[in-house]
Amino acid sequence: MTMTDDNETAAAPLREKATQQAERNAVKPAPDQGAAQLAGTWNPTGVPPSPASIDADRWPGVAQPPWGAKAAIAGKAAGLLFKGAVKRLPLRVEYPDGAVLGTGGPDAPVMVMVRPEAFEARIGDNGLIGLGESFMAGDWEASDLAGVLEVFAASVDRLIPAPLQKLRTLYLPRTPRQERNAEQNTRSNISRHYDLSNDLFSNFLDATMSYSSALFPADAGPLSSVGWDALAEAQRAKIDRLLDKAGVGEGTRLLEIGTGWGELALRAAARGATVYSVTLSSEQQALAQERIAAAGYEDRVTVALQDYRAVEGEYDAVVSVEMIEAVGYEYWPIYFQTIDRVLAPGGKVAIQAITMPHGRMLATRNAYTWVHKYIFPGGFLPSVRAIEGVTQQHTTLRVRERMGMGDHYAATLRLWEERFLERSREVAELGFDAVFQRMWLFYLCYSRAGFQSGYLDVQQVVLDRREVQL
Repeated sequence: MTMTDDNETAAAPLREKATQQAERNAVKPAPDQGAAQLAGTWNPTGVPPSPASIDADRWPGVAQPPWGAKAAIAGKAAGLLFKGAVKRLPLRVEYPDGAVLGTGGPDAPVMVMVRPEAFEARIGDNGLIGLGESFMAGDWEASDLAGVLEVFAASVDRLIPAPLQKLRTLYLPRTPRQERNAEQNTRSNISRHYDLSNDLFSNFLDATMSYSSALFPADAGPLSSVGWDALAEAQRAKIDRLLDKAGVGEGTRLLEIGTGWGELALRAAARGATVYSVTLSSEQQALAQERIAAAGYEDRVTVALQDYRAVEGEYDAVVSVEMIEAVGYEYWPIYFQTIDRVLAPGGKVAIQAITMPHGRMLATRNAYTWVHKYIFPGGFLPSVRAIEGVTQQHTTLRVRERMGMGDHYAATLRLWEERFLERSREVAELGFDAVFQRMWLFYLCYSRAGFQSGYLDVQQVVLDRREVQL
């Protein structure tokens, strides 16, 4: 696959590969269906239209809402809880009968109920998983989806009464055994997201193919309105800061855990470093190797299809960008122990990690969420306190410096969201149907809402073994 410098030209659709992927996983593209399903209702800049029909084999959790006496009772109860919660929130929830709930004024984000009973049945059965599935199905709409989700994210601790929150483990689904990040599962978990299609990602990422928060310069202007043209350079700035903090330069032996599509390895090689980069995504490996070869750095960069736990050797620096989120709560000790094991004396570590408040992390560490089911199986976000605690208890590494940049991630996600919507037709031509496009939009907006509300942050964290001077 080749791309122009401004990433305007996507490669031709990989029809055969898309078919194979669709057979492996229900959320993968089905050739020739995406564009046809969206035909006639195209909106090049707005939310993808509700699906006219939903393939139950591909989308078993979306095609039909729960039904039966138990679902009806749960739906009624969930509807009462939802209405009681939104009455106090700064948004507007509009119902087909003309009722409007919420304290929001004319400029507040609006959630439009299309099929209230289906919505209530889904959240009654599956909680927040049902919230996402009901949007995928078209049970509710929002022109400012991130705005609606931001209101919910800012009020997450108050949406459900405290006594019921304590009972969540009794009725919410638990993580399937096959999605836990044991070594035998990790490859399939990673593949379900990162092996969807390089063409899909190239349609909304910038020329660097960086799929993590950028770091915008102060002169880029307000982050709420920073433009697409600033994104690629901001991604390079993010990478350069991490490389600087890890001390990467001429002759550095660098381990990268999580290759992405190769931009960090390319920039490290340009500094004169020798890079060993590991990934579990065959799609990412292929494109990263292609980019590395085109840049003439094949002799300096190795991209291995390998679990981080299997890495051997000694490295002067270790860098990992937003990969710890895919490790899983119970595997954080071995992640940092692996880094500690391969880090040479005097070496430095720089990681970029999405984080959540420690209390929320503890409360949700056993939860199975919409993001797990549809986007990142096996993933979980750490807190800063957890990173500090795990490294102190299980390694000789210590956190020496960190920088929060959550507002920069909100801006990055907004730009991805805008680009994704602009490229809706191209995405459909790759075989990704209306349900997938609504799912992906919900994911981008759900994430942006987390950063805009302050519920999530992203940190650049520097670690080393420097002893405390008394």
